[in-house]
Amino acid sequence: MRQYQKVKIKNRVLAMLGIIFVPGLAFAAPAIDKADTAWMMVSTALVMLMIPGLALFYGGMVRSFNVLSAVMHSLFAMGIMSIQWYVIGYTLAWGSDTGSGLIGGLEFLFLRGVGMEANGSIPHVLFMMFQGMFAIITPALIAGAVVERIKFSAWVIFIVLWGTLVYDPLCHMVWHADGFLLNRGGLDFAGGLVVHVSSGVSALVLAIVLGKRLSYKKISMPPHNLVITVLGAALLWFGWFGFNAGSALTSGGLAANALVVTHLSAAAGLFAWVCAEWILLKRPSILGAASGLVAGLVAITPGAGFVTPSASVLIGLLGGTACFLGVRIKDRFGFDDSLDAFGVHGVGGIIGALLTGIFATKLINPGGANGLFYGAAEGSMLLFEQAFGIVFTALYAGIFTWILATIIDKTIGLRVPRDVELQGLDGQLHGEQAYHD
Repeated sequence: MRQYQKVKIKNRVLAMLGIIFVPGLAFAAPAIDKADTAWMMVSTALVMLMIPGLALFYGGMVRSFNVLSAVMHSLFAMGIMSIQWYVIGYTLAWGSDTGSGLIGGLEFLFLRGVGMEANGSIPHVLFMMFQGMFAIITPALIAGAVVERIKFSAWVIFIVLWGTLVYDPLCHMVWHADGFLLNRGGLDFAGGLVVHVSSGVSALVLAIVLGKRLSYKKISMPPHNLVITVLGAALLWFGWFGFNAGSALTSGGLAANALVVTHLSAAAGLFAWVCAEWILLKRPSILGAASGLVAGLVAITPGAGFVTPSASVLIGLLGGTACFLGVRIKDRFGFDDSLDAFGVHGVGGIIGALLTGIFATKLINPGGANGLFYGAAEGSMLLFEQAFGIVFTALYAGIFTWILATIIDKTIGLRVPRDVELQGLDGQLHGEQAYHD
């Protein structure tokens, strides 16, 4: 994302030089690179594939009478959040800064002025769509904490408001050239703060406001189909190449490095989680393997454009281990984060953002900064800014989530009635069943 801002500034400078020194070039548009455009079209499609991947990942982990409800959370987010992004989301996130570094202006309302002109080295409309995929999957991640008990109507209202009031401003603050957090000096290449910390903390808050599932910890609630979950995890791994490597916004070396470190961190996260289970629980599980690879993907996301392959292995190992421990927080504190949205995305995003402050190096990305490992003075400042960004994001997302959840709960209600929860959301809310005898 930061690479985009540098290209944008470079194009503005070149345009001004053309006006001053070469009058005939005064109105020449920045060139669109075909290779970059092709890569970004592929990356956009890869990130879109993550959304049905998430639906399967979550769907397999719930009980059989709630699988369609869990899938619907992700599927409907693809529809409603695309419209929200078209109407107002994109302009709030990427419009000209309003002067505070917190939110964009309204010049791109209904995508007015967003066409085939160059934005960096790719068409503006393509940049918009790539960013839109992030705006879809981020609120969809939150559903993992509240499946099997949240009203579908409440969920729809929540994600639209959350996307508008939480995701869009954070996107502007972290990635826009004039954004508040970006200009402080923090690094977030592909969404450690914007996507994972924000959704993970919001998931925790929403789960606490909503309350535990009926009979939680009193009866067994095992995943109904781990094959579906593993298929979803595989699609997430595959799509994450577009998520991270696509965030370079070019098809060059930075994208290639981001792709490599993404894969290595996922592999290391899988390895670490399974080993932790094997040592502590005596049984390595397929659910642990799927959760571990996702933890590794989450942990590398903020640093994918700033760290070396060797550092990515360490990030994956530490991220997988931290998330394995993180999902057990709910047992100690007694909240019901159903599918460990906070335990994986919240904890993984926090660990990844902090480790970026340690392992980031200008050898990979000259536009970034040296982390603590590469320069004590500069690195200590970067680590401080990473910590500041985590705390700011957590507080911002958490407070707004609590406000939205409370308002919705006091008006239409957040939770389904007791009999609906006991009989299953698929039949009661959607009139369908995934399986028939």
